[in-house]
Amino acid sequence: MSADQLPALKSNPKFIFFTDFDGTITMKDSNDYLTDNLGFGPELRRKGNIEVLENRETFRDAFKEMLDSIKHPFNECVQTLVDNIKLDPHFNDFYKWALEHNVPVVVLSSGMVPIIRALLEHLVGPDAAKIQIISNDVKPRKIDGKIPEDWENKEAAWEIEYHDDSSFGHDKSLAIRPYANLPADKRPTLFYAGDGVSDLSAARETDLLFAKKGHDLVTYCEREGVPFTLFEDWNTILENVQAIYSGKTDVKSVAAAGVEAVRHGGNKV
Repeated sequence: MSADQLPALKSNPKFIFFTDFDGTITMKDSNDYLTDNLGFGPELRRKGNIEVLENRETFRDAFKEMLDSIKHPFNECVQTLVDNIKLDPHFNDFYKWALEHNVPVVVLSSGMVPIIRALLEHLVGPDAAKIQIISNDVKPRKIDGKIPEDWENKEAAWEIEYHDDSSFGHDKSLAIRPYANLPADKRPTLFYAGDGVSDLSAARETDLLFAKKGHDLVTYCEREGVPFTLFEDWNTILENVQAIYSGKTDVKSVAAAGVEAVRHGGNKV
């Protein structure tokens, strides 16, 4: 893929920030919230996460089981999330700074585009339209062999439509790699922020990985020896990215400090 085919390069940025959505930009994971409150509940959901983390089940299969347990109409699910999901209190500060400094923000999510877009519009406002979203989608589910009219408002009438054929359903590395493989004179510095098992495919792909304190992505990175920097909220991310942007520090120094922080128990909650 050539540089002119990569949307985040249109403004010729020196930095690009890729990020997970659920539980990273938001305080709670929207898919977890739906599963816990409208689906088969937190115990079975957590069991599935552990199976994925321990390589006993694919994320694709475990995630579909979660979502298939939710029988409520899709539009009701979206409204439930709009009413209950909150933004990280510092994300809008980060995003405002990113817009002002030509740092494109690209959401890579294992969730579904209509839900992410609805939440971003509600929580971020009009500027949310400038955030590129690469994610799974939603599609109608056939009932008695037919797609029901007004399926968005019918029970058990929707299901996830995966982005690709990978074991993740959405292999986030596929979106990052074309940028990572650019020639040195055209390649921006790449960041990624995430928190959970849906981020495993992206963990090794960028120059600096921010992993949310106390979550499964940290467990994976520690086990696999993947360098990362802990964050608790987007203020931590903003401070680090600003320092790198201004030249006060560099990616290697921030990553090394992140490793040292974890070594001294920084991931304990």
